[in-house]
Amino acid sequence: MKSFINFRKQLLHNYIFGSILAVLGVGGIFIYFTLSLSAIEFSVMAAILVISFFFMLIIEYLAFSKDIEPILKVYEEEFLNLTSLRLAFTRLHSFPILTFKRIMVPHLIGLSAPAVILASASIHMELLSIPYSFVFFAMIGAILVAGMHGIIEFFLTIKAIQPLLKELSHTADKRFSQSLSLEGKSVISIKRKFQLSFLYITVFPILLFGLATQVKLDILRDSVQNYWSWAAIVIFIGLAFAYFGSKLLFLDINQPIVQLQNSMKNIQEGSLTAKTDELYSDEFAGLVSGFNHMVDAINIRDQQNQMMFESFLESLSAALDARDPYTAGHSGRVAAYSLLIGEKYGLSEHELSLLKKSAILHDIGKIGISDKILQKDSKLTDEEFAEIKKHPVVGANIVRQVQGFTEMEVVIEGIMYHHERYDGRGYPTGISGTAIPLFGRIISVADAFDAMTSNRPYRNGMAFERALKIIEDGMGSQWDPVFAGIFVELMRKTVKSQKAIS
Repeated sequence: MKSFINFRKQLLHNYIFGSILAVLGVGGIFIYFTLSLSAIEFSVMAAILVISFFFMLIIEYLAFSKDIEPILKVYEEEFLNLTSLRLAFTRLHSFPILTFKRIMVPHLIGLSAPAVILASASIHMELLSIPYSFVFFAMIGAILVAGMHGIIEFFLTIKAIQPLLKELSHTADKRFSQSLSLEGKSVISIKRKFQLSFLYITVFPILLFGLATQVKLDILRDSVQNYWSWAAIVIFIGLAFAYFGSKLLFLDINQPIVQLQNSMKNIQEGSLTAKTDELYSDEFAGLVSGFNHMVDAINIRDQQNQMMFESFLESLSAALDARDPYTAGHSGRVAAYSLLIGEKYGLSEHELSLLKKSAILHDIGKIGISDKILQKDSKLTDEEFAEIKKHPVVGANIVRQVQGFTEMEVVIEGIMYHHERYDGRGYPTGISGTAIPLFGRIISVADAFDAMTSNRPYRNGMAFERALKIIEDGMGSQWDPVFAGIFVELMRKTVKSQKAIS
């Protein structure tokens, strides 16, 4: 509700500021500098403007209340529904046009009708010594000023509705898992925006100047010096209005361009969820909608590619398991243990996905080791063990051939370095401590535990507690103390829970 209150305050602030500027500012200045009024006449004219201004506020407030009702309903409903959200979303997109219409109809009529009646009555009662034709000119001037005021309010309202559009979109997504969209439809075209802007920012000030000139020349006739002093003020007002209006038009066109550029930059940087907010009611609505559909399509294709890639990795792992029935399932268990460590350590979902890929493939290099050595049911000789020690490098070279996966080097790190020791006495490179890549240090713990607890042709797997004690004793020497500590703590809790259940 706070955001709606802020939205309504912003609209009212824009309206009151614009109305005072247009009616009491521009209108008042034109009257004061164009007409030659006595002090009493000036007071009468000021009273007419103030009375008409408040009469206009009452009429427009009624119109404003009707226009904002569908939006207000969303924030007053006890049980929010998707239909109300969509109606409010559509109404918000229409609000700049509705604002313009309010200013050109109830605003204009609410001001000019009482002003014409009061001014005519004042002339009749000789409170004003101006011809009735000036009242007609004032009516035309009111239309011109209202048009200039309306186009400024139009652009200010476009800016004001955007925070609320974002909030409604996020609410629909969070509460109903639905997106709010105009589906590419435009409420007002860019072409129409430029046409109205040209009309009200350039033509109307010129017409207003011409109208005021006609009145001033009727009054001054021979006083050229006074005319140009007055004309300079009128021209300055017209130029200032044209500059402000053109700036608002530029900002209105520039914002969606910058927004789309930023979203495309996010896509280029790998953020495939970088959909952009649908805040526009012109042709940019179709462009933004198309961009978001493109992001959805990219995400779907990326998810399919990820599933295919993971299936490919699992197939490679299964091919390795098929060569040695005694180690079947080893890669899957190492991946599961590695993910437990990674989750506890606080890795992101994306990092965990990469870790899983690396762990599944950590022993893929054993494909290059002969069956005679790989399936030997007795202790390996030094030469045979030297051959086995080549599998991290062989695996890294195999996986490095995979094309089209941009973060393969991170996956390779776990394959290449999962047999390094924290004290530097591991293989294949002998690096130590935190110089060992993150995935290598995590997989090392998981791999060692599964190797110790799994059956082999030449020995039975040891008990979990004994394996955990070995890892605990090797913290800081064979294994990274942080990851080894996390794993030991997690596994002991798991074992304790299983005992309690049984």
